[in-house]
Amino acid sequence: MKKSQQLLQKAAAAARAAREIAEKADREGRDMTADERSQFDAKFAEATRGRADSEAAKADEDVLAKASEIADLVGLPGSAKDDLHEQGEGEGGDRRRAKNLGLQIVESAAFKAAMAPYAGGRVPEKARFQTDPINVKALITGASDTSGGALVVPEQTGIFEMLGRRPLTIRNVISVRRTGSDAVEFVRQISHTNNAAPVPEAISADAIGDGTGGTATVITGGVKPQGSWAFERATATVKTIAEWVPATKRALADVAALEGLINDELRADLAEAEEDQLLTGDGTGENLEGILEVSGTQGQSFDTDIFRTVRRALTKVRTVGRAVPNGVGLNPADVETVDLARENGTTGAFIGGGPFTLGPRTLWGVPIVESEAIPAGTAIVADWRKAVLWDREQATVTMTDSHADFFIRNLVAILGEERVAFAVTRPSAFVVTDVAG
Repeated sequence: MKKSQQLLQKAAAAARAAREIAEKADREGRDMTADERSQFDAKFAEATRGRADSEAAKADEDVLAKASEIADLVGLPGSAKDDLHEQGEGEGGDRRRAKNLGLQIVESAAFKAAMAPYAGGRVPEKARFQTDPINVKALITGASDTSGGALVVPEQTGIFEMLGRRPLTIRNVISVRRTGSDAVEFVRQISHTNNAAPVPEAISADAIGDGTGGTATVITGGVKPQGSWAFERATATVKTIAEWVPATKRALADVAALEGLINDELRADLAEAEEDQLLTGDGTGENLEGILEVSGTQGQSFDTDIFRTVRRALTKVRTVGRAVPNGVGLNPADVETVDLARENGTTGAFIGGGPFTLGPRTLWGVPIVESEAIPAGTAIVADWRKAVLWDREQATVTMTDSHADFFIRNLVAILGEERVAFAVTRPSAFVVTDVAG
């Protein structure tokens, strides 16, 4: 039997042994023990090496067969042909020559002839050394699947390429605070009548009425006007945002990076759901009351184009909301409209900075807050600091095998959750604006 076949049989036996170890653990519904894992890894490595050695030996055998054919064509004596085959039997024969490019070169006639003038095989530093062209036969190359390329195994880097995430921006512009309770109470003013006015000094101390029904005596000066303030107590209730995913224990044990990946992806899912709730939550059940659903916000209808409309909304934030606007919330589609706006329709210069402008986008000097959670055609012009998010429990990730029948199936449930409360403390500081017409 040829050496390549012997090596291949050994590799197959090692592979079968590795498979039997894994199947035994799987039949018994458990993970492999540390000893079984060690045996599995050893057998798997032996099978991999054996297959590679078998393919290398097969390549050497093909080289020798080709050399024998050439010897027959050129009339090489039988003894020489026998020597050729004998050299292929050991590690120091043609197998080494086929695998070792350097060995082929230093044993070539051209190299030996170039080295002949130098005693002891040492070339002086200033000597000019040059050989005739050296023909290299049976070069092992990684570019061929039938040669060294068969030994190239793809590297498992552990990098997972996910589908991508939308940028999250709303939490960055609102007020974020901490709470240790499940409900947050706050007081907000709902009306304010300002009757403040200059008041002359009083010149009479007489009462307005004498108490007998007689004619009242009017006090001259000193009467202060009364203002009117009204307040209400509001409560923001802590709500839970959560998600879980299943995974096998073997996946977590075999791919350490998977655990961190799941943690990161779960946290990102929670953050996306949070941003949706901050803007569009309807306040029912476990939903937060989002900015677009809270009562008391102002509205601005479309006026000619997005620029005039936003400018009118900025005025309302200042004059009615009594706040300083610090952001114009827009959907990416509406941000594109702003960026591509040009003079004279589509032929003039860009109204804004154009494609080569650096720095943040602004409208009327107010930063644009871009979010896919804002519906296209709607802008939120506001002092975003008048919305507050209270973190009760920041995003956490836990794992358990006690869900359903996960324990006997070697599965785990990976749960991510956060607990937050949210309220718009001054709704009039937000102007919900129609920018599409």
